[in-house]
Amino acid sequence: MNTETFFPSPSILDNDFYKFTMQCAVTQLFPDVKARYSFINRGAHLFPEGFGDALKEQVALMATLRLTKEEHRYLAANCPYLNAAYLNLLAGYAYDPSEVTITQERGRLEVSVEGHWFRTILWEVPLLFLISELYYRLTGQKRDTDEAVISNTIEKTGIYKELDVPVAEFGTRRRHSYEVQQLVVDTLTKHGGKSFVGTSNVHLAMRSKTKPIGTHAHEWFMFHAAKYGFTMANALSLEHWTDVYRGDLGVALSDTYTNDVFFEQFDKKFAKLFDGVRHDSGDPVAYAEKVIAHYQKLGINPAYKFIIFSDGLNTEKVAGITRATKGKIGISFGIGTNLTNDVGLQPMNIVVKLTAVQFDDRRWVSTVKLSDEKGKHTGQPEMIRLAKEVLGIE
Repeated sequence: MNTETFFPSPSILDNDFYKFTMQCAVTQLFPDVKARYSFINRGAHLFPEGFGDALKEQVALMATLRLTKEEHRYLAANCPYLNAAYLNLLAGYAYDPSEVTITQERGRLEVSVEGHWFRTILWEVPLLFLISELYYRLTGQKRDTDEAVISNTIEKTGIYKELDVPVAEFGTRRRHSYEVQQLVVDTLTKHGGKSFVGTSNVHLAMRSKTKPIGTHAHEWFMFHAAKYGFTMANALSLEHWTDVYRGDLGVALSDTYTNDVFFEQFDKKFAKLFDGVRHDSGDPVAYAEKVIAHYQKLGINPAYKFIIFSDGLNTEKVAGITRATKGKIGISFGIGTNLTNDVGLQPMNIVVKLTAVQFDDRRWVSTVKLSDEKGKHTGQPEMIRLAKEVLGIE
C-alpha cells in the first residue's frame, strides 16, 4: 500500500481512555503547565530509509481528526464524570503537528513532543501505533491472515472463560494495525461472554458497545514529583485525582516510584477511597501478596478490593496469577500486545514517556520513573540518583 494514502486512525477517540481522563484532570487543575515527551526505542529497532518522512506525513494527517457529534453524545452518556466543559474543549480540539519533532539519522529515529500539557497529552498513543504500523509496512513484513487472528483470539478467549476471570483489551499503543485491533475486539465481543469486560480504546469501545477502561498513567505521578517533590508525588497524585473524580475511576497505579514506596503512602484513606490498584511491573504474585497484606493491616477485607494486572500478559501468565490469587482478592487483567500484535511477527518494544515539565515559564524540570523492572527506569541519570536517594531506594 502507498503510504501517501495510508492512515490507520479513523477517529480522534482512537486512543487509550486514560489519556482522555488525564486530559480532563490536567485541563481542570494544571492548564498552564507545559510538557515534553520523548520516544524511547527499547528494542533498538532499526528503521528503514525514509521512515521519518513517512511518519511526518501520518502525523500531519492526525490534524484532520475531530470529535463528531455522535462521539460527543457517546462520551456524555457513558462517561458522566467527564464534565461538560471538558467535552466542549475536546469538541474543539485538533492535533497540532507542529508540536511533534521527528528526525532520522540512518536507522535511528528520534521523536519528541512539546507544548501545553493539556494538548500534548493525547500524542503518546497515536505516535506509538503510527510507528508500529509504519514499521511493519515499510519493512514489508506480512502478518497472519484475518482468519488466523480470529482463531487465535478465540482460543485465548476460551482459556480466559475457563479460568472465569475478567479480561480487557489494552493493546492500542503497540498494535500491529488498526485492522488487527478491530478484529481482536470484535472477536472478544462476540466470543468472550462475561469474561470480556472492555477495551482501553475508546473508539473501539464505542463501536463495539463495550466499556472503555482506564484511569491514569505513570505521567500523572511523574508530573507531581517534578512539581511537588518525590516524597509527595504518590499522595498528591491520588489526592488530586479524587478532587477531580470524586470516587469515579478508582484504580490507582502503584509503581511509578516502586510499589514499596507507593504502599508506604497508600494509607487507610486512600485504600478506602480507591476500588483497587493496577500492577504494571515486578513479580505479579508477590505483588498480590503484598497488596492483600496491606489491606489486611489496614483492617480492610481484600475481597472487596481488586487488582488489575497489566504487565506483559499472555495466557500462561494469566493462568499462573489466577491460580495464585483467585479467591483472595478481586482480580482482573488488561492484556495488550499479546492480543493486538500476536500475528506471527516480532512485536516492537517502544514507549513514549513524559521527560520534562515547565511551570509558569520557568526552567524545565526533568521527570523520572523508577520501575520495579530492571532497565526500565526513565529520566536523566542524575535525577534518577536523586529520586532513589530521597525515597531511600537501593
